Amino acid sequence: MSNKSRSDRNTPHIPTTTYQLPTTNYSKRGIILTFITITILSLFAISYGAYTLIQDHSSINNRITTLNNFVTSVEQDLPRQTYISGYRAIFLFNKQIVDTGTYISDIDSTLNEIFFNGTLNGNHQELMDDATFSSFQSLLSSNAEKINANVQLLNPTISITQDNPWNLKITLNTTLIIQDNNNLASWNKTTSTTSSIPIENFDDPIYSANTAGKVLNKINQTPYQVFVTGSDYTNLTTHFQNSLYKTSISAPSFLMRLQGNLSASPNGIESLVNPQKLIDQDVTVKYKSVIDYIYFSTSDPTKYTVPSVSNLILDNQNNHLAIYNVSGVVVPA
Repeated sequence: MSNKSRSDRNTPHIPTTTYQLPTTNYSKRGIILTFITITILSLFAISYGAYTLIQDHSSINNRITTLNNFVTSVEQDLPRQTYISGYRAIFLFNKQIVDTGTYISDIDSTLNEIFFNGTLNGNHQELMDDATFSSFQSLLSSNAEKINANVQLLNPTISITQDNPWNLKITLNTTLIIQDNNNLASWNKTTSTTSSIPIENFDDPIYSANTAGKVLNKINQTPYQVFVTGSDYTNLTTHFQNSLYKTSISAPSFLMRLQGNLSASPNGIESLVNPQKLIDQDVTVKYKSVIDYIYFSTSDPTKYTVPSVSNLILDNQNNHLAIYNVSGVVVPA
């Protein structure tokens, strides 16, 4: 007989089972998901960084391009501004001679006064209000501000020369400094800007000074190379009556004429003074060669008349008779 109690015999037996989660598989999946997430985030970070770098680089390139374009525009504008200032200065030179009857004694000094101060002999010249160096500097600065930059023209000098019979040369030397206000880039360049100014249609200073401004003879180049052909004096007559100009290495250049210097120049020009123009303006006429730099000087070389052209008197200095094709027809005056 069993020793177990009745209660033990009557209680059903429930087997005990231990359940374990498959931790190994879920852990591997988590690690893989985490790795994938980290990889994606890393790729995103790298891509974003690269994109930002590209964007920054593109912005820098655009900025430099903008500044380069501005530098180019300044360099292109300098000759134009130099031309405007130089042309107006020459006009004022001529006006001064007409008004006073005196030449420009120190042309470089006078040019500097006009260009930098806007004055002539200390008197304000309205014509230069927007053509002085300071006005040009202000215009450049205003344009530079629009692109967040700064521009300076340092140590400027201006001069006038002539190495061609029909043109003056105005030269502006300066140091051009352009800076980005964010210190991204800067340019520092010494520039020499030259503008060529035609002398045609300016008044000839030696006519103005010697007629008290009564006879203004504009410089117009003659179309003629040959003045007399056979018995045809048409070209010479037209050239003389209109006081047209031809090149002459025996004559003064226009720049010299502004200063009252009647010496010879490799860039010289000469005209024939038409006495009738002087008579019409009550200017006393001289009986001498009408070659302009001789007529308006104290020189009085041997005179010759040209019978076929009324009032035309020439000299034979510097081979003038041959130049005007009248060597065989002139008559000593």
